[in-house]
Amino acid sequence: MILRTTRRDLLRYGSLSALAASLPAPAIAQAWPTKPIRIVCTYPAGGLTDIFARAYGEYVAEKTGQPVIVENKAGAAGAIGAEIVKQSPPDGYTLMFTNSTTMVQNKALFKKLPYDPDKDFALVAWFNTGHLPTMVNKDIPVKDIPEFAAWARDRKVSLATYGIGSFAHIVTETLNRHYGLKMEPVHYRGEALMWQDVASGAAQGATGSYASGAAVLQAGSVKPIAVPTMVRMKKLPDVPTFYEQGLTEKAFQIRGWVGCAAPAGTPPEVVQKLSALMVEAGKTDRVQKVNDTFAIDEGARDAAYFRQVLDEEGPVSLGVIRSLGIEPQ
Repeated sequence: MILRTTRRDLLRYGSLSALAASLPAPAIAQAWPTKPIRIVCTYPAGGLTDIFARAYGEYVAEKTGQPVIVENKAGAAGAIGAEIVKQSPPDGYTLMFTNSTTMVQNKALFKKLPYDPDKDFALVAWFNTGHLPTMVNKDIPVKDIPEFAAWARDRKVSLATYGIGSFAHIVTETLNRHYGLKMEPVHYRGEALMWQDVASGAAQGATGSYASGAAVLQAGSVKPIAVPTMVRMKKLPDVPTFYEQGLTEKAFQIRGWVGCAAPAGTPPEVVQKLSALMVEAGKTDRVQKVNDTFAIDEGARDAAYFRQVLDEEGPVSLGVIRSLGIEPQ
């Protein structure tokens, strides 16, 4: 169950923490968990990162018999929450739910971070956040990316994004380079208004989550013309991938994701237990319902897979962002 802690609880569990801290790592791992587990979500309540934190946290609570408390510590593109987790004891009782912005893109978007994404965390599990389809206004007479590029060539075209350095921004600039276009990326704070403007024609197209764009899609105000990665969406089986349409750049194969991590130095045995619990949780009905709502076609993957994603896709994402010429803050 997901609970809030009282001052009395903190005092009680604080004494247990002091006792646990005196034990060697194998002993800590064997006894874990003996008190509530805290999940620091680096983004606000209600978003997909938060929804995942609560859905997976509920399963961990059910299986361990210990309460799981989710704390939303949003701000600075996830940096505020990441710093909190970095500074927490590496005992398996503090976890972070964050996304690729915090763990990858921030390296290029900020001159200095209060945490090191590569050194300050032990990876626990990776969660796909689904395809981010590219959709255009219904009145534009095109059905795929090549036709849209031809239509846009002699027009002033704007493509909406949900933030500087976002995947949507990367898509816009990579399309410009591929076709020699000058489409303007227009950055919004979030996706709600972004999709409204595409539906009204204020922006000609956008790239974003299926869940956020579902309302205007179902209303027939927009139409999808491409999906990223190498596999089509189950929710949009007739929409070809960028790759199928001849756009083979790695930028179009980057996946959006949420990640779970613990402070560096957390006992490997505890990390393994947590990783296994997350993978199990991804198969439950509750998580499957979340995945269906957000058009996510796979469940949680383990720590080794998380490392593989960072090693293989991280440099691609960073390279594209740096090539955009964005001035780090």
